[in-house]
Amino acid sequence: MKTNFANLLISTDKNLLDLNFIHEYLRYSYWAKDRTREKIEISIENSMCFGVYLHEKQIGFARLISDYSVFAYLMDVFIVDDQKGKGYGLELLDFILKAPELKLVEKLMLATLDAHDFYKKKGFTLLKRPELMMEKSLLAFDEKSE
Repeated sequence: MKTNFANLLISTDKNLLDLNFIHEYLRYSYWAKDRTREKIEISIENSMCFGVYLHEKQIGFARLISDYSVFAYLMDVFIVDDQKGKGYGLELLDFILKAPELKLVEKLMLATLDAHDFYKKKGFTLLKRPELMMEKSLLAFDEKSE
């Protein structure tokens, strides 16, 4: 996709993804620090992925899971620290929100610990009715702590 930045490319071509780069970033993130390389590869295989490349070097990533009709969930969104604050993350969100595969989707959700203001710039809001949402962990160690 053509972007507002001359040397920036955003692509859904999984063949361009640098799995080592993605795994290395995610293993130090607060949300995916325990994810194995194998799990990351499986998640990429089963998601719509977005790579962000500056001068042909990957600097960011996001993935989306969806039925492409009613619901989509955005995950693992990041731009490397030394490229943050330059508008690349907003450009990535624009690309995702304009993806033709999502034109029928009624609701796009995500979870974040610390980037609320960033996502609000693109129209994301807190849940209007959080009491409707539930979750269940399928990991044995989580159930022991409940």
